[in-house]
Amino acid sequence: MIIFGTKGYLYRLAILTLVCAQCGNPSAHTLRKRVTKFTLFFVPLFPVSTKYATQCTFCGAEQRLTAEQAEQLQAQALGQGGPGGPGGQGHGQPQQQPYQG
Repeated sequence: MIIFGTKGYLYRLAILTLVCAQCGNPSAHTLRKRVTKFTLFFVPLFPVSTKYATQCTFCGAEQRLTAEQAEQLQAQALGQGGPGGPGGQGHGQPQQQPYQG
């Protein structure tokens, strides 16, 4: 008896601020990569398909992308510095001001 099938993996590559093509709002979009792998006896062996998409966090609309478009958006996200970097949104602790008493 041979047990085989597929298993899907979802990776979040970046979060970008884009204008949504569906609702028209400038909002955060999640750049995602979905990889489907062939499994044999529940062990993932090799990828069968790879798909890229962005999803609007405002309305939930999803737009499929090519690998080249996804690479460009990921490079754009890295160029912005990501969260906390130059041009990004800081999510760390606020800086404390020295006490002047």
